[in-house]
Amino acid sequence: MSASAPDPRQLSIHDFTYQLPPERIAPEPLPARDQSKLLLYHQGVIRDQSFRELPALLPPRSLLVFNDTKVVRARLFARRPTGGIVELFCLEPVAPQRAIEPAMQQTGNCVWKCLVGNGKRWKEGPVTLEFNAQNQPALLSAERIEQGEGYALIRFSWEPAELPFAEVLRGAGHLPLPPYLNRTDTDVDAIRYQTVYAAHEGAVAAPTAGLHFSDAVLADLAARRLESVRVTLHVGAGTFQPVKAASMQGHSMHGEAISVTAATLRQLLAHLPHPVIPVGTTSLRTLESLYWLGARLVQEPHLAPTWHVSQWQPYEDQPAVPVADALRALLHQLETTGEESLTATTQLLIAPGYQFRLVQGLITNFHQPESTLLLLVAALIGPDWQRVYDHALRHDYRFLSYGDSSLLLPQGS
Repeated sequence: MSASAPDPRQLSIHDFTYQLPPERIAPEPLPARDQSKLLLYHQGVIRDQSFRELPALLPPRSLLVFNDTKVVRARLFARRPTGGIVELFCLEPVAPQRAIEPAMQQTGNCVWKCLVGNGKRWKEGPVTLEFNAQNQPALLSAERIEQGEGYALIRFSWEPAELPFAEVLRGAGHLPLPPYLNRTDTDVDAIRYQTVYAAHEGAVAAPTAGLHFSDAVLADLAARRLESVRVTLHVGAGTFQPVKAASMQGHSMHGEAISVTAATLRQLLAHLPHPVIPVGTTSLRTLESLYWLGARLVQEPHLAPTWHVSQWQPYEDQPAVPVADALRALLHQLETTGEESLTATTQLLIAPGYQFRLVQGLITNFHQPESTLLLLVAALIGPDWQRVYDHALRHDYRFLSYGDSSLLLPQGS
């Protein structure tokens, strides 16, 4: 961090706010994915476009990076023996698998960390939920085995036991729409709260910048010979976690699992120094996390790899490691171990004062006031974030998950 850059630990989230009228929050998606508005911010100039025009607006030789996580039906409404309903919101697996994708294939029983709603009268014993899976009746039982601060550990068991937990959630669960939508999910949400390229189940919130991409937009990108790669970051419920601390030093970022293939690393390396444009804040955080994972390998070749990026790592040491060297180090590690993909966790907080390594722009929706996502936007385009959001409010843009989009290209893009 340079001497002139702000220290993100001392930032107050209250300096990153704006007035968001409730009627500006998009309650539902538009009829067509690619018909949303697109605010283009290019080196300080703001223009109003349509998302369908995105391919023509990208810098030449751009490489788009998509997050291909898939939202799971993580909300379960089970019934107590006395008839009352208990809501269980599955956050992350605990046992026998802690990694999300193996946990989704677990059969018979498992333990997850969950949020519990309407649970005050749930004193003991299991709650149950009848459902259909693979064209047969099934029964899910849930037992609270430990109560933590703000969460519970829930042991799930089900019949037929040979069903993988992914099928249990598909049959019994509901999509976890953002809490500010304040409604239950519908058949429309089942399609539109997933990206058209979603592939790997594990997210409890959608990477919403990608919801605007249609088959037609993807075909237009291909026709213009604009390349793309995919990464996976399983979005956690912590993405909605408000910042309550007086300064960011007191805020704890949630950890999220990322996965990137060796082929994607090679493509990123081959693309340098041309523009890399992530689709959404999750793709951006994954890309920047790759740099810090690789930089540590370069700096500490004698130590065992640590596949985790901590919240403040970029601000505690600023290694003079070229991006290409960091990516090569990751590839070398995979080739040495014979692995085809890199898996890690990240708590990376990107805020003003952060120096971007891999990315030269961002496609993103409009975020909540006083959120870490708004901090990320401010880190990318500086104080102009206020001009962008003022313009969006004055020109009837729709906000948050089902809202409109923006293409942010700062100076040098």
